[in-house]
Parts: sequence; C-alpha cells; structure tokens
Amino acid sequence: MPRSKREIVRLSVSKGRESSLNSALIQALISKEPQTTNQLFTKIAQIEEFKDVSYSTVNKRVRSLEQSGYIKKVLVKKRVGGLSNYYELRPKVYLAQFLASNNIYKLFEQADDQLSLTFLAAFIKAKNQELKPQNLNPTDEKIDS
Repeated sequence: MPRSKREIVRLSVSKGRESSLNSALIQALISKEPQTTNQLFTKIAQIEEFKDVSYSTVNKRVRSLEQSGYIKKVLVKKRVGGLSNYYELRPKVYLAQFLASNNIYKLFEQADDQLSLTFLAAFIKAKNQELKPQNLNPTDEKIDS
C-alpha cells in the first residue's frame, strides 16, 4: 500500500509542463464529444490560465494525446477551409479518472475471484502489448470523409 501521495503512480499525461493543458483538453472533451481542434482551442482560450495559449500549442497537445491513446479521431469532414478532424475520448481516460479518484487497493480487496481474474487478464494483455511494436494504423478507428 502507498505510504504517501508521492508514491502513487501518475500517468504520463498528468506529468510535466503540459499536464494542465492536457487536463483542460480532456475536461473540454468530457463536456461535449466529438469536437474539432478549433472548437477545443476556443474552449481552452476562455480559461483564464490558458488565455495566451496558441492554436498550434493546442493542436500539438491534441496530436500528442491521440498518439498516446487517450483520444481518437472519429470523423474527418471536408469543410470550406480544408479538412476538419473530430476527436473524442477513449475509455482509457475514464478508467484513469476512476482509478485516480478511488483507492485501487480497496477495490482489489473487495473483488471476488472472477473479477480478480478479469483484472489479471487485462493487465497481462496490456503488458504483452507494451512489449510488442506499436501498430501505426489501429483498426479500431472509424474515419469518414
């Protein structure tokens, strides 16, 4: 069991300089999905802390979150100015928020055998995928043009 808060594992999306912008982007997507980068930028720019953030910075963070698997591109629409990508959150984000707001050790203590086996299988699968080379074109994305 963790002895103090500093021993709790934090996700990479919650670390570093960009963690507050990542968090703001995730909160903006939670409020309404799917959204374009421009819509996200408009929402982020309304927050006092991010009033000076540039569109390119938001765009970089969106692409980084997509690459790390926290958001996904669900739709590409052709517009007057070009193509618009629509993004939405992946279940990974909701799981991360749930685990961050709950004591994982308490959840494991209350789990029965079947749930424990399910957790174990999911963790083993995630560990095995970590050891495999990354697939650059995941098949779970649906992109319409």
